[in-house]
Amino acid sequence: MKVGLFFGSFNPIHIGHLIIGNVMAEHADLDEVWYVVTPQNPLKKNNTLLHEFDRYDMVNLAIMDHPKFRVSDVEFHLPKPSYTIDTLTYIQEKFPKNKFVLIIGEDNLCQLPKWKNFNSILEYFELYVYPRPDSGDCELKNHKNVRFVEAPLLDISATYIRQSIKKNLSVKYMITQEVETFIKNKNLYR
Repeated sequence: MKVGLFFGSFNPIHIGHLIIGNVMAEHADLDEVWYVVTPQNPLKKNNTLLHEFDRYDMVNLAIMDHPKFRVSDVEFHLPKPSYTIDTLTYIQEKFPKNKFVLIIGEDNLCQLPKWKNFNSILEYFELYVYPRPDSGDCELKNHKNVRFVEAPLLDISATYIRQSIKKNLSVKYMITQEVETFIKNKNLYR
């Protein structure tokens, strides 16, 4: 089985994440897309990051009706901070019959040289890249293990969603109804 791994803090998961996952599941050659909830991205400092279990639950609610989507808490059980190469290595060892592909935005492709052991990621894993606004140009775009997948150019921000919720403004259509209900019931991002 060929599985795309879509890493993120998903704080909260929004419609942009779901559209990208669906494009990868339906338009690329992937059998499944796993949303890997990251406890803390080592390149990001975020004071508004919800507990990983709340973010995991929101992802689970958002994807529950898609037959090709799964949510993973694998990084909850690995040393922190979570480094992508360590998680990829662990998952590949745990599921040796699967072929894993890393799903990333074009902006992250250009930042890849800042990642721990990025050359190993490029050597052992394919990267399926979706377009992002204002990504700029980088030399990794022509790497043999980098494949661009045509997808809508989305610029939906979890920060914008959190700020809107804090101001008691509607986030309808930016997150699923299930996620919105979860956030309201737990009084999150207030």
